[in-house]
Amino acid sequence: MRGSRALPAFAVAAYGFLHLPVLVLIVFSFNESRFTVWTGLSWRWYRELARSTRMLEALGNSLLVAVASTLISTAIGTLCAYAMSRHRIRGARVLDAVLQLSIVTPEIVTGISLLAFFQFVFRFTDFGLGLDTIIIAHVAFSIAFVLLVVRVRLAALDPALEEAAMDLGAGPVTTFFRVTLPLLQPGIVAAALLAFILSFDDYVITSLVAGVGSETLPMVIYSMARRGVSPVVNALSAVLVVALGALILAADRLQRRSAA
Repeated sequence: MRGSRALPAFAVAAYGFLHLPVLVLIVFSFNESRFTVWTGLSWRWYRELARSTRMLEALGNSLLVAVASTLISTAIGTLCAYAMSRHRIRGARVLDAVLQLSIVTPEIVTGISLLAFFQFVFRFTDFGLGLDTIIIAHVAFSIAFVLLVVRVRLAALDPALEEAAMDLGAGPVTTFFRVTLPLLQPGIVAAALLAFILSFDDYVITSLVAGVGSETLPMVIYSMARRGVSPVVNALSAVLVVALGALILAADRLQRRSAA
């Protein structure tokens, strides 16, 4: 009985440790003062956020990069996961090792290598660093995470379902789109959410491959934090927490409907 009582208390303490700082941040986003001393309820910092051109432009850049890189990396990662799980590929162990290496490689190493690659390519083209290079960089490090999540979902699927569809006359393409892809939907949604969060939140790689006029939200927040965090950041963080929470709840409901 003591163990059964201690476990829920431990779970509550762990969740409190994770989410209490976020709750404090949201509360102080409604504080009239710019300091961590409560002086009164106010929408002041939300109005400042609505008037901050730099923050809104950076938010737009982050959303554009995150959505584009999520769509591309999810499509490529899903196809790669299907190929590696359903077809015999020479050097599969080497590919698995490369996959694990790309996940554990420090971001600073990935960012420097991508910057060196872009500088080499720019010698033969007229392109430069900007939002397009950020999207390419985010796709490069997101594919591995998408591939890993989708492969786990594929491993749980019964190959007999695909074989039955082919026995009934469906071709490989039809079987993939009519049988495999719907069954993979929960895994694909989870992988897409992970890729979106990784892209939206990334700072290290983005700061190395971004050009002039292509600041993302983490870059702006970091530059502001070096001079002292403005309560506008609290307001923006509160908006992001609510928006991402709603997105996760919607994705969970979608997965439950597809499972039913």
